[in-house]
Amino acid sequence: MKQREAQHLPEFCWVTHSLHVTYDIPSALEVLSVNQRHEYEKRYRAVEQTLTAGIDVSSTVNIQHLESLNDLVLQISGVVVREGIPDRLLDEADEVVVVDVTPETLEERLIEGKIYAPEKIDQALQNFFQRRNLIALRELALREVADNIEENNGTTVAEKRHCNIHERVMVCLSTYSNSIRLLRRGARTASYMNAKLYALFVDNPEQFLTKAESLHVETCEKLCREFGGEFLRVEGHDPLSKITEIAQRERITQIVVGETHRSRWELFIKGSIVQRLMRSLPDIDLHIIATQQPLT
Repeated sequence: MKQREAQHLPEFCWVTHSLHVTYDIPSALEVLSVNQRHEYEKRYRAVEQTLTAGIDVSSTVNIQHLESLNDLVLQISGVVVREGIPDRLLDEADEVVVVDVTPETLEERLIEGKIYAPEKIDQALQNFFQRRNLIALRELALREVADNIEENNGTTVAEKRHCNIHERVMVCLSTYSNSIRLLRRGARTASYMNAKLYALFVDNPEQFLTKAESLHVETCEKLCREFGGEFLRVEGHDPLSKITEIAQRERITQIVVGETHRSRWELFIKGSIVQRLMRSLPDIDLHIIATQQPLT
């Protein structure tokens, strides 16, 4: 494998099998970017196809490009990271190595022109490469690798099966835009618990979805499958009864929901869906995720 200088933020290096053959990837960014010359929409899909062909692969990825961390990275940096890879690529790797340097070293490399062209240095230092961002992202990278080591070394196959039987996470989705955030949070929760992930969308047959809403649901389904979860789309006039029915049928132990969008008057007349869920499913833990996410 060719040796390259670490040019960006704390990175993972995922390695599948022993490195008999290396799929030579120009850079970590190109693994994430749209590849116009390839039949696959994303370069990581070409990596997956290479593995299927029996060729070993090594590559790198910056911590901010893990899909389930997208909202957290936005909260940390105020920057929307538009290119990402599914967390399952990291989970399926045979070896994960963190490339760790201090924020001070990264700043020095940036000032020396080893990361960006000279005209972009000041802008980078004032935005994504602020010291507080680098410290937080470094902590994220180290925490992610620590979780990966704990899963691989501290849990037997039998224990993992036991966890998967007893911990099942279900994310309740809607046509609201915050559903993507709920799904990412649910995926992180399922990953920490070694649990199976479900995403539920209750489709009211009397309410027709707009084109934008339909595309939103399709995006949620695609993202759920990338997280290795099972997407459930069911018809029903009463979302609460369907959530209760599916939760009992699938033996769900954790439910992720967003905060209510109802007005105070609606809450007074109809009550809170969260409170009704707690009464209907007293043995299931509810995770209520705030709709608004402050930028820091």
